[in-house]
Amino acid sequence: MTEYKMPVREENSNKGTFGKVLNFSGSKNYIGAAYLSTVSILKAGGGFAALATEKDIIKSVSALLPEAVYLSREEGLNQIKDFSVILIGCGLGLEKKSKNLFKKIIKSLQNSETPTIIDADGLNILAELYKKSDKEILRYAQNDKKLLIITPHPLEAARLLDTNLEAVLADLEGSAKKLSEKYNCIAVLKTHRTIITDGKNLFINQHGNSALAKAGSGDVLAGIIAGLLAGGSSIGENTSLFEAAKLGVYLHSRTGEIASEELTKYSVLASELPKYLHKAIAEIC
Repeated sequence: MTEYKMPVREENSNKGTFGKVLNFSGSKNYIGAAYLSTVSILKAGGGFAALATEKDIIKSVSALLPEAVYLSREEGLNQIKDFSVILIGCGLGLEKKSKNLFKKIIKSLQNSETPTIIDADGLNILAELYKKSDKEILRYAQNDKKLLIITPHPLEAARLLDTNLEAVLADLEGSAKKLSEKYNCIAVLKTHRTIITDGKNLFINQHGNSALAKAGSGDVLAGIIAGLLAGGSSIGENTSLFEAAKLGVYLHSRTGEIASEELTKYSVLASELPKYLHKAIAEIC
């Protein structure tokens, strides 16, 4: 555990010190994804989390999480430059309006240096647009700096690489490196032993168990990484995207282990992971 270290938290601080995350998540069938990703941003140390989503989802999630700020999707687009980290895709949906939103977000991020995490439905939209050679997506992928983290499971990775699941499973490390190269990003390939790579450095996580093999777990991971990346922007501290992804994967997997000690591997819910996250953080503070 000594290789992991939480970002330093400046005592003379306010919520802005620890970053502002704008989370484009949720759709009518995936209300939980919006909640899970947003609460995890704050639990991981992010100072300010705004959820940009649909009106009906705001009513549901705000009752569970009064600490977040709630915006419509359009309000989120209009305010995107005010945030230090962007998270896109948890339960976003694959409807035409979601795809149009995704394209508008990417267009808004052109020529910016805002770290961005894409997960879940966002990855499927990204794969579809890239396959169609969408120029805005291509320009984002060709930025000189790696400003993007993607968090696919193997099937999503296969779509992103325009190949089949068997090919990804046969060469997980190679597939992760190909993802990093193709999308100029930090790739987090989620498996039993999740692989994180920026194309040069490669890290294989050794923690976690089957308690994490449950719907919503990936939304929690995406939120944790976003929160760490935001919190790592505190005074005198700069957390790289690679280190944030590596630490986020560790904390997520270690939280699953801790939760399963009490609840068993069978009964851990994704919504319970944020409640145990502080224990994993305390081990490395």
